[in-house]
Amino acid sequence: MSTLKIAIQKSGRLNEDSIQILKDCGISINNGIDQLKAEASNFPLEVLYLRNSDIPQYLIDGVVDLAIVGDNLLVEKGKGIEVVQKLGFSKCKVSVAVPKTFEYNSVQDLANLRIATSYPNTVTEYFNKFGLTVDIHQISGSVEIAPNIGLADAIVDIVSSGSTLFKNNLKEVEVILKSEAVLAVSPKVSPEIQKHIDTLKFRIQAVLRARNSKYILMNVPNDKIEAVGKILPVLRSLTVLPLAQEGWSSVHSVIDKDTFWDVIDQLKEVGAEGILVCPIEKMVL
Repeated sequence: MSTLKIAIQKSGRLNEDSIQILKDCGISINNGIDQLKAEASNFPLEVLYLRNSDIPQYLIDGVVDLAIVGDNLLVEKGKGIEVVQKLGFSKCKVSVAVPKTFEYNSVQDLANLRIATSYPNTVTEYFNKFGLTVDIHQISGSVEIAPNIGLADAIVDIVSSGSTLFKNNLKEVEVILKSEAVLAVSPKVSPEIQKHIDTLKFRIQAVLRARNSKYILMNVPNDKIEAVGKILPVLRSLTVLPLAQEGWSSVHSVIDKDTFWDVIDQLKEVGAEGILVCPIEKMVL
């Protein structure tokens, strides 16, 4: 049986989140300290721990079949690589930042400035849209220090919380793109490998649905079940079980985790009691 090769970042937060989602998919990875390659014991999968910036080329060349990578990196180096699933973690922005003392009104103020970045292609494409020319200084690592040492007038870099910009007396003035971790596929996968990818994607989707949902159960007067049903978004229909107390039922459903507080307020208003909200481990549709 052929083995699916997946690339993930060899260190950092994206590495941790990538390993976690594979574990949540029931895949056991036998990796030791400082290993650059590891095999799964219960799935035809081999994990390659690679430098983040190298991953797009490995996908293009077919060295790996699949990768968990930030889509900002695909915009920069992996045009044409197919994204089969957004993963919802490692969210960030690629932004333009300038010194706090810089008087900024519009993107036109950035014309002809020296811009330090690790994303030269992304920067060039962005400013070309406005017909602007900038002087790109390509550097890797510690981009945010460039204005302070006189290397650049502005930077384009990854922004998550904004704390790094604040510490270096910079302010965000333009967001070029928003990014998150994605599942990306090599254009050179075989039909047999594609079957493994489909299986893994199915598991990942079940995990993501569970992460974004909550299981809710409550006691409802029988004459209020219809009203509750209009409030709850259901997979197919409500699960209704009669209680020992006459005239009451236990109602079960699944709700979105981002809206469940609003839903609970509405449920209470129509007479629901004893509301329990529980996490879901997996959600297979």
